[in-house]
Amino acid sequence: MRIIDNFIGGQQQASTSTRLGDVFDPATGKVQAQVRLSDPTELDAAVANAQAAQPAWAAMNPQRRARVMFNLKALIETHMDELAEMLSAEHGKVHSDSKGDIQRGLDVVEFACGIPHLLKGEYSEGAGPGIDVYSMRQPIGIAAGITPFNFPAMIPMWMFAPAIACGNAFILKPSERNPSVPVRLAELAMEAGLPAGILNVVHGDKQVVDAILDNPAIRAVSFVGSSDIAQYVYGRGASNGKRMQCMGGAKNHGIVMPDADLDQAVADILGAAYGSAGERCMALPVVVPVGEATAVTLRAKLETGIAGLRVGVPSDPDAHYGPVVSSAHKARIENYIQMAVDEGSELVIDGRGFALQGYEEGFFLAPTLLDHVKPDMKSYNEEIFGPVLQMVRADTFEEALSYPTKHQYGNGVAIFTRNGDYARKFCTNVEVGMVGINVPIPVPVSYHSFGGWKRSGFGDMNQYGMDGVRFYTRVKTITQRWPSGGAVMDQSFVIPTMG
Repeated sequence: MRIIDNFIGGQQQASTSTRLGDVFDPATGKVQAQVRLSDPTELDAAVANAQAAQPAWAAMNPQRRARVMFNLKALIETHMDELAEMLSAEHGKVHSDSKGDIQRGLDVVEFACGIPHLLKGEYSEGAGPGIDVYSMRQPIGIAAGITPFNFPAMIPMWMFAPAIACGNAFILKPSERNPSVPVRLAELAMEAGLPAGILNVVHGDKQVVDAILDNPAIRAVSFVGSSDIAQYVYGRGASNGKRMQCMGGAKNHGIVMPDADLDQAVADILGAAYGSAGERCMALPVVVPVGEATAVTLRAKLETGIAGLRVGVPSDPDAHYGPVVSSAHKARIENYIQMAVDEGSELVIDGRGFALQGYEEGFFLAPTLLDHVKPDMKSYNEEIFGPVLQMVRADTFEEALSYPTKHQYGNGVAIFTRNGDYARKFCTNVEVGMVGINVPIPVPVSYHSFGGWKRSGFGDMNQYGMDGVRFYTRVKTITQRWPSGGAVMDQSFVIPTMG
């Protein structure tokens, strides 16, 4: 059995822990590897290693750090297919979707290549008589990232690329369900010229998470996962004086106006709802048609489109999506489907009971479509995180707008319309962090930033972009004067006004 170990000090290190976690092949349902679940002492060793390496890395000029990022970008591009195959084998995404996972993380590595410019401070000459004021951004020291199973390449790169480019050391605690890609990324970072100890990978479960949150040497923690865990991580880390950035769950809505291009909207909704088996925090699991005529036409087109979807193994080039990540998660999704039916939803298409020939033990679910879902239903209010699309009908634009605004989650939302006035009102008034206009999955590009509202995000700063640079640095502001004589004693006892 293949064992996946920690990556500390530039190499894989066997854990002393006797606890192991199974890593499944979601297509076959069989265990393909085991990952060692570290104990807190191993986290402490990784922190000590990072502390020893970080000062020299921070002292390196940012242009040289940027060259390492350029090298890493090139190596990831060279190894794209290898990384995608590794990702698909542990997650279950189809190969093309795995490459998209890697590419969206690679975009942030590319953004971090501009770190010499991004770290520039501000300067004011003559802020007072002979006085200049300027600011500089300095690394915080050691940061940590706790990442989920659904994007084992993208989200780690969202975190560690800006962190290490800013001059920090970074400790990554990836999901124990698919840990191989993060280790391989750390190996490629060493090959790119990153000093040993600047990017360490420590596997584990809640024991390691709590150790990260309690370790005083770790100054900042970035987290992506469910909202309940995000709130716990945020609270414990913040109480220990850490800078925290915690992204939670989602229930993203797609509002379909009567004037929308329905054929384009349906194509977009199908991909957003069922792509990656719905295991995306930016998936679109709720569609809200406005008006009865829109709902009837949209439903008919969705049924036709769903009938043409192909569920397959990750290596199938014709498959639209593959299995979900585990048998437990499959059962959880099936329970939500039954819950929705019990609550009064109409089960239009039932994806349960699907078996792929030759892969009967795999964790597969066919697409599910539910109609006449109501906003007081538990299945609507909670995140299902699977290939399930719920239709909530609205009579008016204002009613449709209220659903994502009132929902406990506020990650992403989309509106499909040809009407600029509706789009403008929607963007202004909807209480959601990321909005798409005829864009079903509005994940911002790398030079903007990613972040939800309400229970989708805890903390004041978003992921990557300039918010990433701000999160992993501290601003120091200097007020300087070079006196040339003429000091007046009385003036030294009042607050300086620069007048």
